[in-house]
Amino acid sequence: MTRLIRQYRSEGVVEAAAYRRRRFPVKYTEADIAALAEVDRTHEWLSGPATRYILKREYEEFGKAEYERLAGIPVAHLYNVRGSARYRKMAGKWEVTRPSAVGIGERRKPEPEGRPGFLRVDTVRQRDWEGVKGVNHINAVDTVTQWQVVGCVGKISEQYVLPVLEAMLHRFPFRILGFHSDNGSEFINHEVES
Repeated sequence: MTRLIRQYRSEGVVEAAAYRRRRFPVKYTEADIAALAEVDRTHEWLSGPATRYILKREYEEFGKAEYERLAGIPVAHLYNVRGSARYRKMAGKWEVTRPSAVGIGERRKPEPEGRPGFLRVDTVRQRDWEGVKGVNHINAVDTVTQWQVVGCVGKISEQYVLPVLEAMLHRFPFRILGFHSDNGSEFINHEVES
């Protein structure tokens, strides 16, 4: 600030200087990043030290000139390059999500045929309040009689859900014949099945 005041007093004018950001010189070219991406795809993304060893061998033992700069890349910088947008675009590995077959229960809606005992179960998360996580409500409703039992758990996991769900099922005045839920892992597991 004092430099600008002095400049104004001496010259009568203060002009803004164009901002020039300092940049480090680019050491690894697009071809280097493409070569690294190819090595990672071929070797299925090994650790940094293992990949660096492969790059070094490609240049020193097999004489491949395209690995000259990559042969001396520090492991820490190898991870930096792997995290860059240019690398991810070149080395992108996209796989569609494959559904996992769970051999527990049947995947169809209940058909109670007028009989009580077929439940629909779902969880609803209460809103967070001032940074504190809200509770999770478990709602079980009979499809015929609309008899409803509600329980609360602190977290959605088998450890918390199982005891509350068991207590809820004992509150129904009839025998439970069916259990229908969304496909959440808190309900579709071997502990709930038994």
